[in-house]
Amino acid sequence: MAICSDGSTSCKMNPTMNKLYDLIIIGSGPAGLSTALHLDHLAHNLDLTSLILEKSRHPRPKLCAGGILVEGERILAKLGFDLCEVPHVDVTNAYFNYEGRGLKTPFLSKKPIFRVVRRDEFDAWLANKARDKGIEIREEIKVQKVESFDDYALVKTDKGDFRAKVVVGADGSNSIVRRVVEPNPHPHVGRGLEVITPDIAEIPPGKNKQKASFDFLAVPQGISGYVWNFPTQIKGNAMRCWGVYDSNIVKVEKRAPLRQVLAKEMAAHGYDLNEYKLEGYPIRWYEFANQVSIPRVILVGDALGVDALLGEGIGPALGYGAVAATAIQHAFETNDFSFASYHGRLKRSPLGGALKRRTFLAKSFYRLKSARLQRFIWQRFGWLAGLLGVIFVIGWEKKK
Repeated sequence: MAICSDGSTSCKMNPTMNKLYDLIIIGSGPAGLSTALHLDHLAHNLDLTSLILEKSRHPRPKLCAGGILVEGERILAKLGFDLCEVPHVDVTNAYFNYEGRGLKTPFLSKKPIFRVVRRDEFDAWLANKARDKGIEIREEIKVQKVESFDDYALVKTDKGDFRAKVVVGADGSNSIVRRVVEPNPHPHVGRGLEVITPDIAEIPPGKNKQKASFDFLAVPQGISGYVWNFPTQIKGNAMRCWGVYDSNIVKVEKRAPLRQVLAKEMAAHGYDLNEYKLEGYPIRWYEFANQVSIPRVILVGDALGVDALLGEGIGPALGYGAVAATAIQHAFETNDFSFASYHGRLKRSPLGGALKRRTFLAKSFYRLKSARLQRFIWQRFGWLAGLLGVIFVIGWEKKK
């Protein structure tokens, strides 16, 4: 029997309650859209009724540095999508430094190391790809609560209640869905500050290849992360995205204020942070101890956690979608909606292996808080760090 949010059983004023969807995805960012698109690709023959609920309206602003590594681009290519359709900047040189000195990548390749997009443009592009596949997206609907029952999951929103056989929580670091999956979550949350500035060195026409930097100068100051400086573009205008990431993976008694660290680094490059709008956001990183599902409800993307080492989110989000779609396909084919095997699928997946390695490296590397040691690592053995990164960190999503 269906129970309405007001406790009644008729639901006459709420027609959405009378329809039972096969799948409801909460959140239309990369993880949610990837899940829907992969499921359409894998299980099109199942003819599932799917619905994506989005609290905002595309294109909507999203704080994110916007870097997409080759893994993310390969996942999109396997779905038949070309990332180059989205306005972007190619990064052909990346510097991993301590106080401006260290490792330059790539060693030999002239291909972009990663591309930088603006999330409002990228997410809207991917949402349109989903709509082209016939996937329904309803915008400006805020989810308030999710409940799991034997026969369905209930999604309560400000526009009424919805029912589905499966609910996917793709609603970000502050996930509503995670509250039902993991009522007492582990506090694996980092922090990020971000600011957009004009690019003092403007990009010549037709030449959007730029350099990006990751400087670990703040590690000795108790910050388990780095200051970044990426090229980006806004409506074709050359801009730069600055920020500071603290994974908070290593507990310390005292750490420098993130704003202070970022302001000092920007000042060294001729920028005054006080002249620009500074914004912050939580960054939840993935830990294998986290619970990832309950019967009829699973988590993906930032709701479950990103890469702890660098805070990379977009590529893993797209990868989560592929793993989740396989688990959902299996659930409908076997009529088993417990998702008891979802955690195992994730652990065994290339993405799961990459996240595990990055968490291990983050816990190990960010403990090295000596300024002298950090300087020695990056300025004397940066090549070794780069080699380890190529072997153990990147390349988890293979070509077709």
